[in-house]
Order: sequence, then structure tokens, then C-alpha cells
Amino acid sequence: MAGLLVTVDALADMLDRDAPPILLDVRWALGDTEGRKHYLDKHIPGAVFVDLETELAAHGEPALGRHPLPTVADLQNAARHWGIRSDTQVVAYDASANLAAARAWWLLRWAGVAEVALLDGGLDAWTSAGYATRAGDEQPRSPGDVVLSAGHLPTLTADDAAGLADRGVLLDARAAERYSGDIEPIDPRAGHIPGARSAPTSENLEHDGRFLPAEALRRRFTALGVGPDTAVGVYCGSGVTAAHQVAALALAGVDAALYPGSWSQWSSDPNLPVAVGPSTVLP
Repeated sequence: MAGLLVTVDALADMLDRDAPPILLDVRWALGDTEGRKHYLDKHIPGAVFVDLETELAAHGEPALGRHPLPTVADLQNAARHWGIRSDTQVVAYDASANLAAARAWWLLRWAGVAEVALLDGGLDAWTSAGYATRAGDEQPRSPGDVVLSAGHLPTLTADDAAGLADRGVLLDARAAERYSGDIEPIDPRAGHIPGARSAPTSENLEHDGRFLPAEALRRRFTALGVGPDTAVGVYCGSGVTAAHQVAALALAGVDAALYPGSWSQWSSDPNLPVAVGPSTVLP
């Protein structure tokens, strides 16, 4: 997908323009509550901090999953606070190969913001290229005025996910050992949605945290059963890293739906079946 990724050199050039993009620092990782501190210690100049837990998700309830989608009103208020206007380019990044920043990319696209990109390789790529960082807090140059609306990217309910596992391809973006049920560090039950195929998000990436080339991604997803006319859905633990998988699929030329509730919602419902064991073997 053209425009989904921005290189560090391209971003440096964009930041020197009279109308630079809105730059979002989405510093978050499972088990790390110090995202804002990491941002204050070091970030790309001009970036504003985005709190994934409070701005990119509503309060988690077992029936909804750990990171349910925020209301459009709440997301719009946050986006305006970040300085997003109706005519601005947005670039998001993090320090974890875009596994968190992809949530901001997906949510803003879902809410109707067309010009949203990810910084390929994130903060590590920026610093490795020798570009400067800045400490302290930053505010946008001016308040935003963007108007958001829901539904510009497809989503799945639990029922949809179950159906897609039968009639299309449902990809589980978690680590293989969580898919198989060998370990489950956080959710109520171990295993996966019956019929889902194991597709760890980490396998979308080069060793340096950049996305694989589009052709390599196409080969990866073809091997998982994704064809030109296949209906595809993705889930993970709580709908965060699944957004990274949706981005990888988009780079490969495949449109995919995201199941926001993901395993945290599914495994909390004792009436829903759970499968364990290795990945589905394709015919």
C-alpha cells in the first residue's frame, strides 16, 4: 500500500517543511507502564506523546477485552489534542518495531483519517541513522480540528471471527506458544479460536524492526492460505498487535478485518470453544 510506510530520511525531510506532519510517539509495550517516561527521556523532535491505554482504548472489561475501541468522541478529542487537522499528514512510531504505533495507524484510519503512515523501523531506525532526539514534553503547534467517524476499516465480532475461521482465513497474530496453548501469561484461558491459523506478528519484520518487503509479505500470507479473493481477519491478545498484522497484509495488497476484542474477549466467555495444539496444517 503506497503511503503506509515512511522512511527515516523521508521523515527528516518532512519535518523540515513549513507544514510538517503530526508526529505521534506511541511508546507502549505489554508489561511496561513507563511509556511517557521513555518519551520524556528521548523522542523524535516535534513528536507528541500518545497514551495507548487511555487514548487508543476504552476501559477494558472482560466482556469487551483488554483494549476495546475508544468511542469516536473520545478518539476525536484525543486526536485534536495531538494537533490533527483535517488536512494534515500523520506519522506514528514507537520503540518496538511499530507493534504499538500500528494501533494508532489503524484506529485513525478506521475513524476516517486517510493520511496516516508508520515510521518504518521506528525510533531505533531514526537513531541508527544518526538523527537527533529531544528530551522533555512537547505540544502541537496548534489545536486540531479533525472530525472523525467510525467504520472506515472493517472489524469483526466474536461471531464474525468464528464464521471467518470456517469460510475464510482467520490469523492469530500472537506468539506461536500462546496460539498452541503452551503458555498464557495474561488471559483467562490458553489456546486459540478454533480454525484460526498461527501467524506471529514478529514474522512480518526484518531483523532490524522494519517491515519485510511487500513481495516477501505476499509469500508469507500466501503460505498461510491467503489468496486474491480470500476473506481475511486478524486477532491477537487484545487488538493491538493485530493492527500491525493488518498493516502487513495491506503492504502485501490484502485487505483484512480486525477483531478488536481478540483473545482477551474470546477467552473470557466460557461459552466459546477453545482449541489447543500446533498451527492448522493447510491442505
